[in-house]
Parts: sequence; C-alpha cells; structure tokens
Amino acid sequence: MNILLINHYAGSVHHGMEYRPYYLAREWVRLGHRVRIVAASQAHVRARAPEMNGRSRHDETIDGIEYTWYATPPYRGNGVKRVRNMAAFVTRLWREARTLAREIAPQVVIASSTYPLDIWPAHRIARLAGARLLHEVHDLWPLSPMELGGYSRHHPFIRLLQAAEDHACRHADTIVSILPKVRSHLEARGMAPHKLHVIPNGTDPAEWLAAHPALPEALDALLAGQRAQGRAVVGYAGSHGIANALDTLLDAAALMRNRPVAFVLVGDGPEKPRLERRARELGLDNVHFAAPIAKQQIPALMAQLDIAYLGWQRQPLYRFGIAPNKLIDYMMGGCPVLHAVEAGNDPVAEAGCGLTVAPDDPAAIAHGLGALLAMSKTERRALGERGRAHALANLTYPILGQRFLTTFAHEVSHG
Repeated sequence: MNILLINHYAGSVHHGMEYRPYYLAREWVRLGHRVRIVAASQAHVRARAPEMNGRSRHDETIDGIEYTWYATPPYRGNGVKRVRNMAAFVTRLWREARTLAREIAPQVVIASSTYPLDIWPAHRIARLAGARLLHEVHDLWPLSPMELGGYSRHHPFIRLLQAAEDHACRHADTIVSILPKVRSHLEARGMAPHKLHVIPNGTDPAEWLAAHPALPEALDALLAGQRAQGRAVVGYAGSHGIANALDTLLDAAALMRNRPVAFVLVGDGPEKPRLERRARELGLDNVHFAAPIAKQQIPALMAQLDIAYLGWQRQPLYRFGIAPNKLIDYMMGGCPVLHAVEAGNDPVAEAGCGLTVAPDDPAAIAHGLGALLAMSKTERRALGERGRAHALANLTYPILGQRFLTTFAHEVSHG
C-alpha cells in the first residue's frame, strides 16, 4: 500500500520532534508499505531543520521513509509569522496536489498536522488519487487556541480553523485521535460514530534495549552526590514551559525542604531562567536544575530516579484527555510516577504505576510524594514495573503501527 502522510511538524531521529510520524511510518515501511511524509522546512518543535540550501523543495529518504520538505518562512512564538508559516505550507500542498497524487499514487492520505487546515489539500489529493482520507487529531483546534489562548470564536482565524475541523469530521473516511475522550466533541462537529479510532502516543522498545550512552558528567555527579547524602531523587525530564506546572513543584519542594529529598529538573524551555531565579529567591537548596540531555540518555536518567514527576495546570481543555510522551519514558524507565492532573483520563491510574493528585496544589504534591517515599523500595519498584509492562503491552510503535493499519481496513468494510 502507498501511504501519504502530511504533517507540517514531522521530524525524525535526525531532526528531532515531532517523532510520531517517523516511528509510525518506519513500522509501515518494515511491513512492506511505501510511505511518503510531507512536512514544512520550518517548525518550532524540531531540534534541527532539514538542509534546504535555497531550494523550495527537498527530497530525502530516512530509514526507508520518503520525505518531502517544502520551504516555509521562519517564525518564533505564536504570532502572525506562525500563521504565515502555516499558510505557506497549506498553500504549497494545494498547488502540488496533482504532483503528489501522480508521484505517490497513494491508497491512503493522512492529514496529521496539529492544526486542521491541511485537511483541504489532503482531501484534494485523495480525490485525485482515488484514495481514502484519514484525519489525525493531535490537539483539538480551534478549541486549544480558544481555551488556552483566549481567542474569540468570532476571530477570523478561529472561524477558518472551525471550518477545517468541521470539514474533516464530515469528509474524512477515518479519524484517528491521540486524545481518548474526544468522541462527543467530534460527533457534535459532524463525525459519524464508526469513524473514530483512538491510538495514543508510543515509544520504540528497541531504543530501551540498546546500549545507552552515559549521562553528562555534571548531571551524573549531581545525582551521585544526592544519593551519597541519603536523599531520594524526585526527577522531572522535559520542557520547562508554563503548561508543565513546575512552579507548583517548586512550591511543593519548599514544603519538603526539611525532608531528605532532592528535586532534579532536567531540560530547557522558556520558563527555565525564571524558575531558576524563583528557586534561588525561595532558598530552595533541595532543587537542582540540569541542562537538557540527548534522547538516547533518557534511559540512563530514569535508572537513577526514585520518583518521576509529571504535572499539569488545571485546564478545562484536558477534559478531552491527555497523552503525554514523557509519561511513556517514565513508564519504560520503570519509575514510579507522581502525577498532578485533572483530566478526562488518567494514564497513571490505568497503568497502576504511581499516584495521581490534584493539579495546582503544592500540598497535594508534597503529600503524594511523601506517600510514595513512605513505601519500601520494593513497593516502588513494583509500581515502576507495572508501568513498564503496561507500556510494552500497549504503547510501542510496532503495536500502534499495526493498529493504525487496521483502521484503513475497518473503513473499507464501511465503505
């Protein structure tokens, strides 16, 4: 089968996030399918941009996956330049629809960018090629910019996004959602009930079985020093942004300053300088910030944590569910998890791999950490092992890739 996957932000192991398109496509290639990923040259989530060298289009093959990169203008943040970047990509897709339909002759076209505007060119390509159309939901747009960014439903850009979401719900043959609780919302926008399939984020189990590079010397020394002083290590690995609720973790650390606990925050992000200043102002000598590490070093970090922390802000948008990538790393690393969230689903409870407490509540976080630390190491290890077993059984890309393929067959049976 020939599969065309359109994702503005698609990355690879060479370019960095977003990883999901790469891992799914690699599984499909291994199963004998031909896959083309079409993505934009400029995306804020990638660690490294493709080498365009002044070209408007660049083609390359990565691990058997055909990539086509279309040149788009650079941007930072969520302002007008990002909208211009989206418009450039979607316009180029529309203009290249006949070319892509002819080059690839896809049987399935997947529209998978975070925003839904690519559904229109994807639909056009599918019609030209006589292919089935699949829409993949990462975040709910336009609800996300409305509820998180405060945009009015009457804003012209929001109206455009709403028209795109409605078109996808009505015209896509299949809808795959990463978020597990979106059915009522999508049906209200016109989706037929049989179209929806929930396929969460995942991980590559081979990366956890391979030899892992050591941690950076400074981080390794920090962790060893805390352990030598008899402190348990509570770790966080990931972006330091507003959505990650790390202020609440600092407040919990302040409540636990007289306990033998060290908080180690590994990563980078727009909020990190402010968080470091705030930790100094609060005199939190039990909180330590470390530089980001390579993806391949995450297993080595997980092996040295007693508890892994994942927190969220209290947001109504989470009623549609959550599917955090870093939680899968925590599970694969065998770490018991302290999860501060209120959402439509609770993956920590589902896996039985830790405790869940209320978000935006430092006392609840401190109490939850205290409860986990009161357990024996054997009990905490059992929590971590349940998380790993759950991830291996349900959240690996070989499994998810096969499940994704079955959605095509499912829709053919309804066609």
